[in-house]
Amino acid sequence: MNDGQGTAAISIIEDVRAGSPLPAEGMGHATVLAHPDVRIVVLSFAAGHILPGHSAPFPLLMQALDGELVVRTAEQEIALRPGAVLRLDAALRHEVEAVIDSRLMLTLMTKK
Repeated sequence: MNDGQGTAAISIIEDVRAGSPLPAEGMGHATVLAHPDVRIVVLSFAAGHILPGHSAPFPLLMQALDGELVVRTAEQEIALRPGAVLRLDAALRHEVEAVIDSRLMLTLMTKK
């Protein structure tokens, strides 16, 4: 086991939210797992904040840990609430808006 860094056979993060307090404004982020095959980042959003259009070089999973977010692509607008998981292909342009104070867990599948 380890603290979420490196190449151990097992990694456990007891609470992915612990290092990601909700900001009063804007957005914060914390990498909670950095491994050669996968990277997990928690983004913390103040209500109303928009992360402008961007893309990731790897396929990714998005999961709302709390709050409510809207993810927009060229073709869709998806409400993301706790319990739901959204998968995006690599290089798919998207933006994220926090409807209320929210935390979003991103799992980037970095193994090629």
